[in-house]
Amino acid sequence: MGPPVRQSCGTRPWRASPPTESLQTTVAREAEEKTAGNGLRRPCCWRPTMSWRITTGVGVELTAFFSSGDGWAQPWVLDIELVESLRLGPPAGHTDLDVAIALTRLLHHDFVSHGTDGQGRHLDDENVPLAIKAHRAVLERLALEPPAWPFRTFDGPRGFGTYWRANDMSGSWKARRDCIEQILGPTRDALEDLEELEYERRFTKGPSGSFKNLIFAADGVKPEIVLRDAVNNEVEIVRHADTCLVFTDPLPPHGLTWRQMVAWWQKNHQPGADEETAADGLYRRLYRSLDSKPEQLLMITYCARYAEEGGFDLPALIPQVYLHYAPHTRKSGKQSGALYRQRMDFLLLAPDRSRIVIEVDGVQHYGRPNPPDEQGRITHTAAPRLYAEMVAEDRRLRLAGYEIYRFGGWELKEPSGRQLLESFFTSLLTRHQKPTL
Repeated sequence: MGPPVRQSCGTRPWRASPPTESLQTTVAREAEEKTAGNGLRRPCCWRPTMSWRITTGVGVELTAFFSSGDGWAQPWVLDIELVESLRLGPPAGHTDLDVAIALTRLLHHDFVSHGTDGQGRHLDDENVPLAIKAHRAVLERLALEPPAWPFRTFDGPRGFGTYWRANDMSGSWKARRDCIEQILGPTRDALEDLEELEYERRFTKGPSGSFKNLIFAADGVKPEIVLRDAVNNEVEIVRHADTCLVFTDPLPPHGLTWRQMVAWWQKNHQPGADEETAADGLYRRLYRSLDSKPEQLLMITYCARYAEEGGFDLPALIPQVYLHYAPHTRKSGKQSGALYRQRMDFLLLAPDRSRIVIEVDGVQHYGRPNPPDEQGRITHTAAPRLYAEMVAEDRRLRLAGYEIYRFGGWELKEPSGRQLLESFFTSLLTRHQKPTL
């Protein structure tokens, strides 16, 4: 029943600092503890976890959730209005990830405190449910599974005290700490993964900060992509390069338009063709990369706008785009050269510099096929792991700065599918217009 052991090289186990303590004080205190030899040894390759690095910059200090009380009986008073507002969105200047980390630390600290010596608790039975509700809302916005709390307060019929007495933890502080670890540990681990991705996004971009390696529209065998220069994020297609398109022109500051894509196609694939002929050739080539009717309907609906006045200056809808990175390098310190490949259904590089991903989800995104029945029909069984992998990729993309919109393939097969898409694209393009001075 104990929590998972997290002593691997390069990480350290959870240890929440007091909410009223600044980050600098926490680091100094822990350094003194280690020097004093009190049993907190550094693992072989110890380094601060991502939470320390990120919080130093823009993280939410735990004291931000409180206002000063009378300084004696109530040194800290929870800011109820602020905590309730977190259910709708993060405070200005912070992200949901910042808030989720801080709330997780606060809840961990206070419940462990209540279950052990009872010292240093800052929430009470009246307001801890508010913190739990805010925590749940923020995690759901991050597409993370909120903890399943078997209690909602510290004391009372639904309190932690009642729970531990009913579950044979009365004589053991360790058992109560382990209980809180089992509840909040998975959340902490997921947030640490997101922090690490955020850290990489901030500090490991290519030197120019420009969009590189736009590989898309494969109409045959998937291309095999390897990393040649990890510093500059240079990649190379080593197999099946003939099945896909590669856009290598520098991108203008305000996205990639259909006119620019057509000009690139003219130069590289249809030299001598006029703009209209080249546009038709490029459209047909892109359409060939789509193998589902919902995806085809989406592309037909959007690309019809190219024929309208000013349509060639709309953002180009780019199908089947390969997003690639090497996650195992971060964990193992080794570089095999082979890249993980995540193919986005559609990408728009908008004039406001947004990167917009549009996904059309078929049943294969969340179910596995069963053997054909007697009539040859194939049904699917729900596969939670497939769905979990999909939402994990959503989180990665969002932290990398992308906007993501998903359509169910079923809704695009309905008679109203085209109208649904037209309304969506009208709203999307209105939102992402070129900024004006």
